[in-house]
Amino acid sequence: MFSKRITGSLAAGSSIRAMFEQGNLLKQKYGEENVYDFALGNPDPEPPETVISDLKKFASEPGIHKYMPNAGFPDVRAKIAAYLQKETGVNFTGKNILMVTGAAAGLSVTMDSLLNPGEEVIVIAPFFGEYRGYVTNFGGKIVPVPALPGTFALDIPAIEKAVNENTKAIILNSPNNPSGAVYDEASLKALNFVLEKAESIYGKPIYIVSDEPYVKIVYDGVKVPAMSAIFKNSIIVNSFSKSLALPGERIGYVAVNPAIQEADLLMDALIFCNRTLGFVNAPGIFQKVAAEHLNDVAGLEAYQERRDALYEILIDTGYQCALPKGAFYLFPQSPISDDVAFCDLALKHHLVIVSGTSFGYPGYFRLAYCVSMKTIKNSKDAFAALRKDAVGK
Repeated sequence: MFSKRITGSLAAGSSIRAMFEQGNLLKQKYGEENVYDFALGNPDPEPPETVISDLKKFASEPGIHKYMPNAGFPDVRAKIAAYLQKETGVNFTGKNILMVTGAAAGLSVTMDSLLNPGEEVIVIAPFFGEYRGYVTNFGGKIVPVPALPGTFALDIPAIEKAVNENTKAIILNSPNNPSGAVYDEASLKALNFVLEKAESIYGKPIYIVSDEPYVKIVYDGVKVPAMSAIFKNSIIVNSFSKSLALPGERIGYVAVNPAIQEADLLMDALIFCNRTLGFVNAPGIFQKVAAEHLNDVAGLEAYQERRDALYEILIDTGYQCALPKGAFYLFPQSPISDDVAFCDLALKHHLVIVSGTSFGYPGYFRLAYCVSMKTIKNSKDAFAALRKDAVGK
């Protein structure tokens, strides 16, 4: 009766959302203060006050609520291009920018514009599970390549082995969800060398699609290398959901590297797909607001404090975990091989966590620390009891 592709995918839907719902049920039963919910990457801080004041200001601007060009307001696109040019050294202009309704829409529009049936997109595991849908919705095949265990750095030889004549793109997500890893410049340049060699062999470009919602959420002085400066065939997808704590407002952009061959044609395709996929245009008010806050980030200091506190709890209670360099997740190793069973067991201890299997990386679990410090501090006994319950000592 209904789409077999969709109904067949329902059972394999977002386990993050499923655990989130489990957490809500536990809170109803035991009280919110007695449940330690680390499932959903939902920014905890409120947006900066200046964002709220600008929202009020632009809401009364004449014409703001009318249709605008499908690619977005020209002045907003020009501001983002100027910002990117300053950040990357790449000569972006407004015509290289498409405003979109968040990174999810940006990735969908990008995949629809790039993919022919059967073409492959490499993703670096662990990876955000929705990438599967963004690729397969448009006839593509997803090819996971595991990152190096422990550090979650790029495994360049493994990526090189996965690249073939059907490879159309590689999605990079740095800082990474769920590991918090930031890919260093040396490994990215090594990957670029691999792609340039493959492009000369196969006679076609291989695109880097850089998913960057966490690019401003980094710690300890870490710098995120500019993908556009390293990969000429790069497409940046960014969102203000995390940096400005606006996940419910759905605002972001796609930036096409002007060095891409037929970049204008790709932009035309992106704009066309933005319209035909039903997004039409990004929300007008939030285009204007976002363009005023390109350098801002909400809650960075609080995230670092929470990262450090939760990391200390995990180490003190016997878990193995790398200290993340960015985003707002920890990705510890499960003390038992079955990470899904471990996450199910965690519910018994009122802990809501997400399995590494959900991110294509079994044997680990994800903790989103965009929660209150009270929740983090009060979770220590639960983590200790969970580990003891799992390993029997």
